Amino acid sequence: MSECSENHVTVNGVDLCWFEWGREFSSAGTVLLIHATGFHARCWDQTVACLGERHVIAVDMRGHGRSGKTPPYEWDVFGADVLAFVRALDLSDIVAAGHSMGGHSLTQAVARDESRYRRIVLVDPVILSPEAYAMYRPGPAEEHPVSRRRNLFDDARAMYDNLKGRGSFGLWRDAALVDYCEYGILPNPEGPGYVLACPPIVEATIYTGSASRNIHDLVGTIDIPVTVLRAQQREEGSMQMDFSKSPTWPQLADGFPAGRDVYLPELSHFMPMQAPELVANYISGEAV
Repeated sequence: MSECSENHVTVNGVDLCWFEWGREFSSAGTVLLIHATGFHARCWDQTVACLGERHVIAVDMRGHGRSGKTPPYEWDVFGADVLAFVRALDLSDIVAAGHSMGGHSLTQAVARDESRYRRIVLVDPVILSPEAYAMYRPGPAEEHPVSRRRNLFDDARAMYDNLKGRGSFGLWRDAALVDYCEYGILPNPEGPGYVLACPPIVEATIYTGSASRNIHDLVGTIDIPVTVLRAQQREEGSMQMDFSKSPTWPQLADGFPAGRDVYLPELSHFMPMQAPELVANYISGEAV
């Protein structure tokens, strides 16, 4: 894969940072990658490395990475941002993949402008059961445990040393954790050191709103091929933040006219960080 370039575009009142590989291959279409809550575009680096000679674009969503920290951080807004981003760059013939929140956002965007896409891959998307949306009762973001994440590090190495082997991070490929730390911090505006590129309160706000936007009304309107990759299933009704298990409604793929369900119980919610080659194969269409 060719060198990566950093770019910026303003849509919906927010500056979005995006990264591009393989511009010289754009005549063959574009691979668009949308990351998960609390992550950033460069969390896809290990997957991109497995995609070969393709035009690839990955975007930092609002509140994440090098994009603007501009609220609101609501799930329908993230979908609107993806829609506006694709239109601003005038992308077409897209094969897109969205991980977790990115899958929810991508589904919204595709439903509103399907003609730009060839097919999509939803990587353990946070699209819950209809019953989960009906039971939604948001709690204060300030009380969510993610809001209390450590938010000051000497450098990326210190962040890596703090996370390596801990909880769900222990399931990641080492190179993926390096990417997450290297691009997941920004200079501390209030003094020495570095802070998280997705502030803990922003991440917590997004988590507490995860059941705020039921998009099942959009799912059945998408006619292009949709592959849903699901990790090990959570217990029914569980709302625990156990990222070794999938938040995806097991029947989700059935709602897409051309949907396909791929159950991968050996993997956690962090598929792109555990098995980038496998995820890349589904994006490229090489996986059957």
